[in-house]
Amino acid sequence: MLSPDTTSKPITSTMEDYLEAIFELDRDKRNVRVKDIAKKLDVKMPTVTSMLRTLSDRGLVRYEKYEYVELTHEGADVGREMQRRHEILRKFLTDILKIDLKTADGEACKMEHTLSATTLDSLTDFMGFIQACPRAGESWLHRFEEYRKHGQRPEKCKELTEMFSSEFKQRVDSMENDPNPE
Repeated sequence: MLSPDTTSKPITSTMEDYLEAIFELDRDKRNVRVKDIAKKLDVKMPTVTSMLRTLSDRGLVRYEKYEYVELTHEGADVGREMQRRHEILRKFLTDILKIDLKTADGEACKMEHTLSATTLDSLTDFMGFIQACPRAGESWLHRFEEYRKHGQRPEKCKELTEMFSSEFKQRVDSMENDPNPE
């Protein structure tokens, strides 16, 4: 059993990165070695070994020198959550903000450690809203890109508002005429 000092210390963002990398490698390979982690994280093998000792002391991995690395249940939970956060943030950056994949991946890695669960949930809800609500979808995203490129142009805003109003009226009319609304 871990001592209270070991479990009360917060997990650092670097530790989270290692647990996420091990989680992903384990999913892909099943037998995770120090050199696999070093390659994935682009660090030296002695650096990995040092971190694995720390993670082992915290009860997050099982590791013995020259053996495979395994996540404990707690370590897998952290790794899985980091991967989930990373995927949500990368998807937001690439799909919504249209950031290139390489940049988005790096930014998501930084952000995944700092956003609260509440903020991440709100961001996830916002992404769902954009895709599901009447004013959302691809045309809305295209209009957002135009705004980012050209700024606010009153004549364009007026045109888009009139277009939205017309489309919205058509949707409302079609819902009123639909005998089986969802």
